[in-house]
Amino acid sequence: MPVLSDPVRAKALIRLSLEKPSTLLQSRMPNIKVFSGTSHPDLAQRIVDRLGIDLGKVVTKKFSNLETCVEIGESVRGEDVYIVQSGSGEVNDNLMELLIMINACKIASASRVTAVIPCFPYARQDKKDKSRAPISAKLRTLLNGGIVFIVSPDAGGAKRVTSIADRLNVEFALIHKERKKANEVASMVLVGDVKDRVAILVDDMADTCGTICHAAE
Repeated sequence: MPVLSDPVRAKALIRLSLEKPSTLLQSRMPNIKVFSGTSHPDLAQRIVDRLGIDLGKVVTKKFSNLETCVEIGESVRGEDVYIVQSGSGEVNDNLMELLIMINACKIASASRVTAVIPCFPYARQDKKDKSRAPISAKLRTLLNGGIVFIVSPDAGGAKRVTSIADRLNVEFALIHKERKKANEVASMVLVGDVKDRVAILVDDMADTCGTICHAAE
């Protein structure tokens, strides 16, 4: 905690938002709080409308020197918090606002913080294309305090995650799985220590999403 980018949980939240809200859905997610940054308030509102919950109260403003100030307007203690904020538009302001919101929820004792980021900032600047050019994507690792792990949900993706981890200069882990039959996983074993780390799961294709959801758990 915090989880800066958890693609499995974010995808699950958006998928659930496309379904009609129901008592069963709300009973499964009793401790969810969804907050919106200033980048996509309409998207955040649509998500909570579909989930049948209220949008979390948050006030975002600028000081006279243009620093961002965020005030979380309700308790998040022990809650599963989602923050909807993208990297489009005013990219740097939106990224800083997201980090501040994550920090605010973390120090307010949120159980878990997941960022829902439709457009991941600086993803395109992931390699050096000319002399003295920066690799800006690596700065995201510095923002996370060096606690990022790239994780493959199966052994077949080991080469993929090691390549990404090497380019970002972070650690990697993988999950060994055994199947009972197609689309049904019998057991999964994590190879690597990701406790208290930001785990970014990378996969090539998802059919039922069963494997990657089990991997996240």
